[in-house]
Amino acid sequence: MAWDVYIQEYENYLKLERSLSENSVEAYIHDVVKLRQFLDISNLELTPIQIELQHLIDFIEYINDLGMTPHSQARIISGLKSFYKFLNYEGEMDKDPTALLEAPKLGRKLPDTLNVHEIDKLLETIDHSKPEGMRNRAMLETLYSSGLRVSELVNLKISNIHFDIGFLRVLGKGNKERLVPIGREALKFIKIYREEVRSHLEIPAEYKPFLFLNRRGKQLSRQMVFMVIKDLVAKSGLNKTVSPHTFRHSFATHLIEGGADLRAVQEMLGHESITTTEIYTHLDRDYLKQVIQEYHPRS
Repeated sequence: MAWDVYIQEYENYLKLERSLSENSVEAYIHDVVKLRQFLDISNLELTPIQIELQHLIDFIEYINDLGMTPHSQARIISGLKSFYKFLNYEGEMDKDPTALLEAPKLGRKLPDTLNVHEIDKLLETIDHSKPEGMRNRAMLETLYSSGLRVSELVNLKISNIHFDIGFLRVLGKGNKERLVPIGREALKFIKIYREEVRSHLEIPAEYKPFLFLNRRGKQLSRQMVFMVIKDLVAKSGLNKTVSPHTFRHSFATHLIEGGADLRAVQEMLGHESITTTEIYTHLDRDYLKQVIQEYHPRS
C-alpha cells in the first residue's frame, strides 16, 4: 500500500474516531509527511510498514542537524508513535518501530532557537540613527531571511545579490555555490544600508565587492558579527545564548515547523545529501522561493 493511502486512512481515523481539531490533524499528518520526505531524500523506497527503528533514529538525527529544537523533535516523535499505534490498531503491522524511539543523545547542544517575537525584539533594539545600526539591521535580517552561515554573510558580495528575482548566490563550504531566496524585508534594509551608509564610506579597492563593511570601509570579520549580536542580546534583555548560528537554526526551525519541505530547507542551508552516495536533489528556484513566501515568518 502506498504512503498516500496510509496517510489518508490515518487522517480519517484522527478526524472520525479521535475527533481531533483540524489544526491537530494537520500537525499529526505533517509529522508523517516529514518522515516520508526524509526517505525520499535518502533514496529509501520503503512503505510505512517496512520502516525500522534505525530509519527513525536517522530521521531524528537529520532534523536535529537541520536545526529543529529538542522540544519539536519530541513532538514529532509523539506524532510518529501515534501513526504507528494506528497501523498496529488496524492490523497492518505486528510490531511498532517507535516503541524504543527516544530523542537522540547527539553529544552536542544546539544553540538556543529564537521565536519570532524574540527575533523582532532583538531587531527593535538596534539603533537605526547610527550608521552601524542600519548595517546591523540589514545584516541580521539577511541572516534570518536566508539562513546563512556567518562566513557566508561576511563574504557576501554585492554582485551576488539578485534584487530582481529575490535570490542570493552564496559561496558555501568547499567553495560550493547555491542559490538562496531572500525576503523583501532583508532586501529593503540592504538597499537602505547601501544607499544611506555604505555609499559614504571610503572603501579600499580590495573590499569594494563585499556588502558588509566596518567603519573603515574594510570587510567585516566573523568576530565582529558575534560581538554585534552579543551586544544586542545584552541590550534587549533576552536571557539566551545567541550567536549568528542561532539565526540559521531559527530560520530552519521556523520553516520546518511551519510545514516546509525538508528537501527545500536542506537545499537552502547548503547541507550535503545524507545518502552514502551523496546524491543531491536540486530544486528549482521558483519552488524554493515559494517555500520562503509560504512558511517564513517575515516573508
